[in-house]
This record gives sequence, structure tokens and C-alpha cells, in this order.
Amino acid sequence: MLDLHRLKVLREVALRGSMSAAAEALGYTPSAVSQQIAALEREASAMLVERGTHRIALTEAGRILVEETRWILEQLDLADEEVKAIAGLRGGRLRIATFRSAGETIVARAMMDFHRKWPNVELTLMLGEPEEYLGRLARGEFDLALSFAYDGVPVAPPVAENLVSEPLLAEEMMIALPERHRLATATSAALADLANEPWIASTARSSVHAFTTVACRWEGFEPRIAFETDDYHIMQALVAANVGVSFVPALSRETAHPRVRLLPVRPRPPMRRLHLIIRDGGLVSPCVSEMAGLLRTATCGLRDQGP
Repeated sequence: MLDLHRLKVLREVALRGSMSAAAEALGYTPSAVSQQIAALEREASAMLVERGTHRIALTEAGRILVEETRWILEQLDLADEEVKAIAGLRGGRLRIATFRSAGETIVARAMMDFHRKWPNVELTLMLGEPEEYLGRLARGEFDLALSFAYDGVPVAPPVAENLVSEPLLAEEMMIALPERHRLATATSAALADLANEPWIASTARSSVHAFTTVACRWEGFEPRIAFETDDYHIMQALVAANVGVSFVPALSRETAHPRVRLLPVRPRPPMRRLHLIIRDGGLVSPCVSEMAGLLRTATCGLRDQGP
């Protein structure tokens, strides 16, 4: 196997026409260049350069070697520049997967700040449910993701051993009421006061399907589930239509329906806990590190909503 570094030295000698000129271009001493060429000749089992008093010339074997490896070395140079660009956040791409309520709030805010600082990094965003994209994150289809866990709902086992979870935010689950509801003007709501209301909950497809039932059972009653949807915007639209009440996460306050009141739950608000998920590959890319930091910053002002 021919040494790629020595092939680059041979290319410079061919371009410059002398050992000293190649040494100056590479930042080496002429002696070091001569030693690299000699080592390459031993690897190739052929003389590659004809050494003269003032200039050198490639032998036929040397000319063929330079010509046949030119494309490979050019591609290596290009790859090296791309890696340096990514390391310096001057290029590359960052692929993010998240769920909607985080995507339209803290992730959107972090992406805006990231793009302002590093406009040449290509950002892509996939919205879905954690069970849809965490496996793809483990396989390298995304660079980082956000996930969640609800109080009282068993957390599913890790999708893959190479995923690392970092707590990002603990937020209250609030009660969404129609604007003309009898409790709409209150400053908080006790779940027991809503025991006879129709409830809107997530579907059986969701990993947190049981949350509404569990949270209501904590307060001593079985909720009557009237509608099911996994979209908090649709939940709020149904609440606004006065067909039921529902839990929504505190993040939803930023995109709340205009005809819905969101009230804190008393005496013990159930919580949703957000997690930042990345692959455990040893080295974390600068793009991932930068975005992770911006996500932490975006949630700092919301942390006081948790315990």
C-alpha cells in the first residue's frame, strides 16, 4: 500500500520541478522531501525521479504514478476542506428531529439563532413522534433529536444503546378550557372540579395514550374520553368548540388558541419532561454541540415551570 502523504510529496515535486521548491511549498526541509521520495520509491519498488544537479525529472514510473493518483489526491484535498469547514461551522449540515410543540417553540428559536450565527450550515427539520424518529437517529439519519416523557406513563426502553439522553426541560401540563367555561376566569383548576367533563386525549397510537387517564385517577376519578387526537392544536380547537377539556403542555401557551384558557393544575400539576437525544459516538460534531447549547439557552427561561 502506497503512503498517501508521500504521494502528495511526489505530486509537489512534479509540480515544482525540484526538491527545494517542493519543500518550500510544503513547509518541509529539502532533506525531509528527499527522504519521503526515497521511502515512496521503496514502497513502489521503482525509481520515481531522476535526480540532476539543479532540477529533477519524473521517470516513466513516476509520471504514471502521479497521473493515476491525481484524482484521488484531489478528492482527498476536497474532503479535507469540507471537514475543516464543518469543524469551523462554515458549512455542512445539521439534521434535527422533534415533536411539534417543541418544534414550533424552543427548536424554532434555537434554529433561528443558529442560522444567524452560521448561515452556511444547512438545517433540516423533521416533525413527528419520538417513536418514529429515534430509531432513525440511532442509524445516523439525524444528528440530534428531542424526546419526552410524561408523569405516570412508563418510559419505553431505549431504542438503541448508542443514544444518550440529556434532561432539557420539565414543564407543567396545563388544563385547556373553553373561554366561556364556568372555571375560565379562575387562576388555576383542580382536576376534581372537572370530573364530570368530557375529555380529549391522545390516541392509542401515541406512547402517552394513558396519560390523561392516569393523571385523573391520581385525583380520584375516571375521565370520560370523548375525543382522541395526537395534535395539541386540534385538541385546542376541539376545546374552543366546547366539546371537552384537555391537558396541554405549558409550551402550548406560546401558540394557544385565542378562544381557549390555559390554567395551571392544582394541587399537584403533572409534568412533561423534555430530553435532548444525541448519538454516543465519542466525538460530537461542532454543529451538534452548538445546536445543543442553543437549545439549552432557549429552555432556560422556561425551567422555572418545573419542580
